[in-house]
Amino acid sequence: MAKVEGNKENWHGHVTCLSVAPEFRRQGVSRLLMNEFEKISEIKNSWFCDLFVRVSNKIAFDMYTKFGYTVYRRVLDYYTGENDEDAFDMRKAMPRDVEKKSIIPLPHPVTADELD
Repeated sequence: MAKVEGNKENWHGHVTCLSVAPEFRRQGVSRLLMNEFEKISEIKNSWFCDLFVRVSNKIAFDMYTKFGYTVYRRVLDYYTGENDEDAFDMRKAMPRDVEKKSIIPLPHPVTADELD
């Protein structure tokens, strides 16, 4: 599930959720879905694409890194519940962002209420 949102230099594609059934994992399905999402984000003239991933989710983190996403910032206690956990806000610049300003990492973590 994904959408395009924001305004001005924050106009971007956002992946809300990506889930692939276990029997179809490691077959390129995630890459196919992300490619289509990124194409649509580019058509919609987005500056970047982003997603949030649990800091502990090494498999997802490594997959998104392989897809060209980098950590933009760490969001403290983004996931709440029985075990609160930080998230990485990962981004990938779209062609519109020639100077790649949208993916320059923040030097400090933020809280969820500081998200724009």
